[in-house]
Amino acid sequence: GDTLFIYAKSASGPPMPIAIQKLEASALPVTVTLTDGMGMMPNMNLSQFPQVLIAARISKSGNAMPQSGDLQAVSAPIDVNQSETVELEIDEAVK
Repeated sequence: GDTLFIYAKSASGPPMPIAIQKLEASALPVTVTLTDGMGMMPNMNLSQFPQVLIAARISKSGNAMPQSGDLQAVSAPIDVNQSETVELEIDEAVK
């Protein structure tokens, strides 16, 4: 019943996610392609940012805001036009 959030946020800009996908954690392992159409704000597109961080978080509560006990993984900064798959291992507890 846990929720999986996979999202991109700017490597050097606003802290809120630029693009996000919400799934059931039971879907893991999963491959997701984040696009401009998955934006949280209509005036912020993924393609506007040169570098992003890709993150995945398993939420016990289903809440989009990180909470103590959630598990997460965050990539190093990557070029937004990178076509290679980014693999994340969700193994860090949110404090």
